[in-house]
Amino acid sequence: MMTLGDVHTGRFGANSSSSRPRKVRIHGYKIPDLNLDPCLDCDEEETREVVVGKHQDADYVQNVPQLAYELEVEILSRVPRFEYWKLNLLSKRFSRLLKSGMIFKVRRDRGVVEPSVFMLSNGDTRWTIFDKDFEKFQKVSELPSDMCFFRGDKESLCAGTHLIVTGKEEKSIALWRYEVETSKWFKGPAMITPRILFASATCGTVVFVAGGLDASLEVVNRAEKYDSETKTWMHLNAMHKRRKFCSGCYLRGKFYVIGGRDERDQNLTCGERYDEGTDTWELIPDILKDMSFSSVQSPPLIAVVNEDLYSLETSSNELRVYDTNANVWKKLGDVPVRAKSNGGWGVAFKSLGDKLLVIGASSGPSRTETMSVYTCSPSADPKEKLVWEESKRCCGVRLSHFILNCCVMIA
Repeated sequence: MMTLGDVHTGRFGANSSSSRPRKVRIHGYKIPDLNLDPCLDCDEEETREVVVGKHQDADYVQNVPQLAYELEVEILSRVPRFEYWKLNLLSKRFSRLLKSGMIFKVRRDRGVVEPSVFMLSNGDTRWTIFDKDFEKFQKVSELPSDMCFFRGDKESLCAGTHLIVTGKEEKSIALWRYEVETSKWFKGPAMITPRILFASATCGTVVFVAGGLDASLEVVNRAEKYDSETKTWMHLNAMHKRRKFCSGCYLRGKFYVIGGRDERDQNLTCGERYDEGTDTWELIPDILKDMSFSSVQSPPLIAVVNEDLYSLETSSNELRVYDTNANVWKKLGDVPVRAKSNGGWGVAFKSLGDKLLVIGASSGPSRTETMSVYTCSPSADPKEKLVWEESKRCCGVRLSHFILNCCVMIA
């Protein structure tokens, strides 16, 4: 039972409910403020004033317990990421906790991360985020750049909880990053060598980039790495070959750069892999020797699932898997999108956890001008049949089938 101060010692009962509200000083009782960070010192005694009004009895005032800070983070880290926007509405404390990034750090440490898809389609000015099952979506706030950036070629990549988008603004090559914790766009930090049309690959909270065109439109072989936790770029040793329009992936602990065109605009069939431990590149001859090239060819469409490298051969609309020992690509079967019609441009081909994801214009009989989304759990064995599953609902979102940018965030 709480004790009342000397100022008001009368007992509050049914008859007191009709009296005017009075301030009651309560000793030995701490009313928690949910908008403040939790205080773990339970021995401190505070004096608070509460207003007792109609139908309010001092005997009914109960202490609202708070969970320890660490336990709150552990619980929230297991909540599906698409529900985190609700934390901003729950309380200021939970909103600050979300923006601190601690929840995402615990998710990585506990291995409870989940993939989500960031996508920009033709005619859309805002990025769309989908959950891994394409059952939920969110619209990202509009990127605050100029018209030159919106209309030009852009590269997109993810590192940790950062979506990074690069492209040419009116006066320079710009880099913008979207932070999931704050749901805001920020400019920079710029690459050591600002570039476009480069290869990239993500490994946890870092992303590797190599090749591309610099601000003077020179084809480069320089490489660097971005750390989303420190928001800094680090210089890496240069590749053997200069290349643009190349593709990248992270496979078996190494950063691979495949294909592209050299400084003479000639197609490259070789690749390179980077060993971070030794800061060296190894040339891989003829990794694309069986690839068909055209004048409108997109960068190679590649993705890694379960440590196997897959490619979408656009000339035949065919899925292939790479045999690292024999340096050959094995045919697995058809892909249910029309990748051939535009030389691979406008098609998204990504790894989505343990599945392959392909987005574009459907090659089936019910062709529409809206995007079609397919996934499959591939096998490196050509004898096993490919089974593609179409996401028919797709959250009810109708976007153009021509995908400008797409990347997968694991957070």
